[in-house]
Amino acid sequence: MRKAGRNMAACSDSESSESVLRRRRTGKQRESSAGEHSEQSSAEPETQSESREEPGVEVPLQTGTYWLTRILLLRSISFIYCVAFAVAYNQNKQLIGQRGLMPSREYLRSVKRYVGGKIGAAALAYTPSILWFLDWEDMDTNLDGIALAGMALSGFVLLSGRANMIIMAALWILYHSITSIGQLWYSFGWESQLLETGFLGIFLCPLWSLDQMPRRCPPSLISIWTLRWLIVRIMLGAGLIKIRGDRCWRDLTCMDYHYETQPVPNPISYYLHHSPWWFHRFETLSNHFIELIVPFFTFMGRHMCMVNGVLQILFQVVLIISGNLSFLNWLTIVPSIACFDDSALAFLFRPTGGPRKTLRSIQAEDTAEHSPPPTKGMYIRRVVNVALGVLIAYLSVPVVINLLSPRQVMNTSFDPLRIVNTYGAFGSITKERTEVILQGTLSEDHKAEGVVWEEFDFVCKPGAVDRRPCLISPYHYRLDWLMWFAAFQTYEQNEWVIQIAGRLLANDSTVLSLLGHNPFEGREKPRWIRGEHYRYKFTRPGSSSAAQGKWWARKRIGPYFPPLNLEGLRSYFKSRNWPQPDRQ
Repeated sequence: MRKAGRNMAACSDSESSESVLRRRRTGKQRESSAGEHSEQSSAEPETQSESREEPGVEVPLQTGTYWLTRILLLRSISFIYCVAFAVAYNQNKQLIGQRGLMPSREYLRSVKRYVGGKIGAAALAYTPSILWFLDWEDMDTNLDGIALAGMALSGFVLLSGRANMIIMAALWILYHSITSIGQLWYSFGWESQLLETGFLGIFLCPLWSLDQMPRRCPPSLISIWTLRWLIVRIMLGAGLIKIRGDRCWRDLTCMDYHYETQPVPNPISYYLHHSPWWFHRFETLSNHFIELIVPFFTFMGRHMCMVNGVLQILFQVVLIISGNLSFLNWLTIVPSIACFDDSALAFLFRPTGGPRKTLRSIQAEDTAEHSPPPTKGMYIRRVVNVALGVLIAYLSVPVVINLLSPRQVMNTSFDPLRIVNTYGAFGSITKERTEVILQGTLSEDHKAEGVVWEEFDFVCKPGAVDRRPCLISPYHYRLDWLMWFAAFQTYEQNEWVIQIAGRLLANDSTVLSLLGHNPFEGREKPRWIRGEHYRYKFTRPGSSSAAQGKWWARKRIGPYFPPLNLEGLRSYFKSRNWPQPDRQ
């Protein structure tokens, strides 16, 4: 019977197939139908497997493959890129543009002088940016063009779930070009984290193909492990810097202050701050467990690795809910996705059609050993993946040494391209919240009796006590964030604050676009600007202040900087080579 079956299969495409089938039917009529079914089943076990499934019951996907994981990772990375480029498009002109607070053109010129006056390898190593090769006289257009190109490319990947190495490398280069010349405004740890995550995302993709499931380019296990290694380092870096840093992390009291004193609280921060003391202790202990213990689950097999992924994602979701920490927590979710294989993530995809159906076919081919033979390109790709693993291992050496060091530093890069970095957050917790409030007046004499000072409000940071805290994550207002740092330093350490004051005196639209409220809009320009220093505390729910709609109670500490006018600032601006505020 098997011989006849093989003969029939061999002749199935020949002109005599009809006669062969006729002879087979007449010769085998005496055989029972049960026996015939048994022989056919044994002859073609793979092709008949789906017909034996019960209606409505789907065979589970195999574990250990990462096709669906790759799609989800690429979409997640592109989402963060899209947000980051949107922030850049809306704020870069005001911060580092031609009339920005820290013009990138002047920064590039200073770097060029520092490296010997040439745009060469030294300049690119010091400041990796394609802006070196663009027209510096129209920097606003350059910055907008980079941001719009980044938004377009990342939006395509986000919506389609399709990417290749060319697109992902372009996104990495574009964002690197902004970050490298962003100066103080791009000095946060999540910039390096996005660059590292984006770099690893390049190697998840095929070189040219935009196919979601490119059969000849399976996801590399090395790429998956580089992302797992990233989430391990992020968490251990954050946990160790806390244990080695502020004493309140060790006596479990840091969460008594964090919600009130974090850079940009949201409405939920207000209520979490007033949680009972035991809840804050539980939060701190949970933080230590998630950051110092759970990362090691990554190396304990598939199920424990997924436990790590679940706990890390839930932890980041809690942080997203409790504060406006830019896209940091959204970005930290991305490498956690690499803890899950296709079988674990299948529920996120349609059961019929699309990537999930294609994956079932791929797994069936692999099981039947019908995979396409390796090509030259596939061998080259394997070499590239191994080279990636070696590179990450080599660049991780100083990072691991830093993690083990009692003098650990956080959010630092040991290579100019920021491929492997150190991370950490909130190594110290401020116990009191202070704010710099900018005020202006129309009075000619700021010392006269009855002078009315009116307040400028920023978009999101605390100002007016009756203004509800904003909810903006994953978006980010860079100036608001830097004002938080300025409040517990001096204006001499943050000279850009004085530049803002001068620009407000000139009614400069560039700087005013970064603020939430200009009390002099449609009126004369203010004649004097001063900075006042206040201590802020959340009001208590149910109190009389809260009943009046006040979220904050504040008390004046003293002046942050004295009253200033345009004439008094001219020499200050000139000494720092800043353009005069009313002559830009």
